[in-house]
Amino acid sequence: MSAPISNQRPLPDQVISDIADYVMNYEIKNELAWTTAHYCLLDTLGCGFEALSYPACTKLLGPIVPGTIVPNGARVPGTSYQLDPIQAAFNIGAIIRWLDFNDTWLAAEWGHPSDNLGGILATADWLSRTAISKGQQPLLMKDVLDAMIRAHEIQGVIALENSFNRVGLDHVLLVKLASTAVVGKLIGLTRDELINAISLAFVDGHSLRTYRHSPNTGSRKSWAAGDATSRAVRLALIAKTGEMGYPSVLTAKTWGFYDVLFKGNAFKFQRSYGSYVMENVLFKISFPAEFHSQTAVEAALILYSRLKSINKTAEDIKTVRIRTHEAAIRIIDKKGPLHNPADRDHCIQYMVAVPMIFGRLTAADYEDNIAADPRIDLLREKIFTIEDQQFTKDYHDPEKRSIANALQVELSDGTILDEVVVEYPIGHKRRREEGIPKLIEKFKTNLARRFASKQQQTILNHTLDINELKDIPVHEFVDMMAI
Repeated sequence: MSAPISNQRPLPDQVISDIADYVMNYEIKNELAWTTAHYCLLDTLGCGFEALSYPACTKLLGPIVPGTIVPNGARVPGTSYQLDPIQAAFNIGAIIRWLDFNDTWLAAEWGHPSDNLGGILATADWLSRTAISKGQQPLLMKDVLDAMIRAHEIQGVIALENSFNRVGLDHVLLVKLASTAVVGKLIGLTRDELINAISLAFVDGHSLRTYRHSPNTGSRKSWAAGDATSRAVRLALIAKTGEMGYPSVLTAKTWGFYDVLFKGNAFKFQRSYGSYVMENVLFKISFPAEFHSQTAVEAALILYSRLKSINKTAEDIKTVRIRTHEAAIRIIDKKGPLHNPADRDHCIQYMVAVPMIFGRLTAADYEDNIAADPRIDLLREKIFTIEDQQFTKDYHDPEKRSIANALQVELSDGTILDEVVVEYPIGHKRRREEGIPKLIEKFKTNLARRFASKQQQTILNHTLDINELKDIPVHEFVDMMAI
């Protein structure tokens, strides 16, 4: 006979306790983390404003039941919606991620830590409006930046050594986890309640990566983060009621996360939680493209100029060789038909072909009217990738974290153009000084897509200086961006 299983309730898994203690106790002192969070906030909201130009995105927005009115509800920037915090988190998260243009973190797992702003901003806005209605003090934007730094850190530190994509799980699992933790702090959970909330996030159902990969790539990848961060708000609020948690959700034999979903392996950690991820996050400044292709697109534009200088065009190309890193080949190396914009912005051949033909790559270039140009598919067929093992090594090196691509063009007449190598995109920490002015210009451009001149200037007057921004009540900040 087998021995009976002990029903002794265990202590919480160490991974969960560590997250809770970091969220509740760590003091963020690094100024680079605060200033980067400031730029991240502006850039992330700007990405949302651009997404509001796309009907495929806006059809998902608003209340679940049309006409629903939520007293003291959270506003969705760039719209007239005022919603409950769960649905507001979905709305904000969806617009942020729609065009694949917000920040990125690349490691064993990749992802977009600013996706967490959906749950953070919706919750902070709702709490602030509720506080004001009761004659209490609202939350300040400093609280939002603080939560952003912590959410970036939780998502990014776990991603450093743990690949969820290799077991078929989508990286938005980490958005749900990080958002649950920081939203739990915002709504005032005790340590025990926060541990319960985090355990609920782990025990929850998790998204498959089906919608990111051929032959099923589709638009859910554009709202999956909104779904995850809104689910986090829901779980934190459930924990607030005193609902129980599941302390060994990770380590429980047979039924725990590790055994069920992680091939029996425990999480590994490279470093403890601090503010490393926000300090080193990658901004997508130049191109709305999957991040592993950013340097390839930059190289393609250089080659476009070279072709023009010798009176050649993309039609004169025989082959384009992309020397790249393993992750790029695994995620975005794609042949055959591309069925929708989500398919195209995850195809390195498409993202190289468009700039080599048109001298640009914008979000609109993924739409059907541009993709119908037969020159794109003709050039795609001439583009091939090979792995450079040094590029792969440098991609994983914590001191480099490069995202290198090298393009070499051979023309039909046999001419071989000098290879163009770009190791770090403009949004990388190593090119941060070069990138920040361009990030501000990107923000201004995105404001102009949505707001009249006077409202644009009001927003800029109150947001470009971090010291002024920190002291703005959250609801007043969001009201500046209402339509």
